Amino acid sequence: MSGLEQSYIFARLSQAEIVLLHIIVDSGGLWSVFSPKEQKDVVKKLEEKLKSYAEIIAKKENVKVSTILEKGKLIDTIIKVADDIDAKMIVVGTTGSKNIMQKIVGSNALRLIRETNCPIVTVKDSAKRKSCSNIILPLDLTKETNQKVSKAIQMAKFFHSKVWAVSVVTTSDEYIKRRLKTQLEKVKQHIRDEGVECDSSIVKSAAKNEKMAAALINYSKKVNGDLMLIMTQQEAEIVEYFIGSLAKEIIHTADIPIMSVVPKRKKK
Repeated sequence: MSGLEQSYIFARLSQAEIVLLHIIVDSGGLWSVFSPKEQKDVVKKLEEKLKSYAEIIAKKENVKVSTILEKGKLIDTIIKVADDIDAKMIVVGTTGSKNIMQKIVGSNALRLIRETNCPIVTVKDSAKRKSCSNIILPLDLTKETNQKVSKAIQMAKFFHSKVWAVSVVTTSDEYIKRRLKTQLEKVKQHIRDEGVECDSSIVKSAAKNEKMAAALINYSKKVNGDLMLIMTQQEAEIVEYFIGSLAKEIIHTADIPIMSVVPKRKKK
């Protein structure tokens, strides 16, 4: 329910419509034991329940809500429906885990992040926020950041938020630190020139994903972050199969909603 509850806030802030999607997973299992007539009756009852639930939410939360019921494979169907309705984002509830195998293998949420065309917001029960006033924008200034900054500006205008641009420094080299600070100042000014309030900071960390993720999360707490935007830059040649390990660490450990954006590949 954490994802659904967070979507109320986003919808109210952006005047957006919530689409409740329920998927009947029809690949064998319990569904296959029903006769065609029984399946039809179940679908009808589910549609009625879903619409009734949407009406309750709309009235209680003062948001627009519509419903879609589909049959198919879970992730494939979510991706198809998101494309069909031109979804601006997908909000999903997820659970954090310290189990190392879950972090390596991933989850439905991680597959969604990897394969969808729109941003995915993952929300743990402990990460729900009642506003979206402050967007945390971690930047690796040694890589291409244009797409990420553009998305942050878009989301800040969408939610009427302030952007907090932050870069993690893992070196003690003063020349590199000064250069990164100069680059970060340019990013901050660019965001301000777009009419979005922005501040910037550099935080120190050891050069390990767990430490870097912790540094970003601590910074987020310091500035009362409501949403962290990460771009899932790939770290391996087999880009279809892996999400960057730092991005994955942030998704699993952060205690605020995380918006993950897959960068658009440049045309050759």
